[in-house]
Amino acid sequence: MAYFRITLLRSAIGLPSKTSGVLKALGLHKRMRTVYHPVSPSVAGQIFAVKELVDVQEVDQALTPKEMKDLRTPDPGYYVEKKWEDIVKEQSSN
Repeated sequence: MAYFRITLLRSAIGLPSKTSGVLKALGLHKRMRTVYHPVSPSVAGQIFAVKELVDVQEVDQALTPKEMKDLRTPDPGYYVEKKWEDIVKEQSSN
């Protein structure tokens, strides 16, 4: 099943309340928020009403919120080989 991946890029501040209502119906409350909706003519019409404010991609499957968070989380940049407590225990036993 195909899905629309919709990300709100621009705010609706200063736009007509109809535009804000469409964004609220899509589940977009904050900038850079991403939601997934199944491909349907009604959702396509809502997207068309706010096309200047959103980024839309068609994807094969919807990601869960945890999967989206894991994609955004960067690598730590370092790896811990030993815990500090283990090093202290080794030194105190010697």
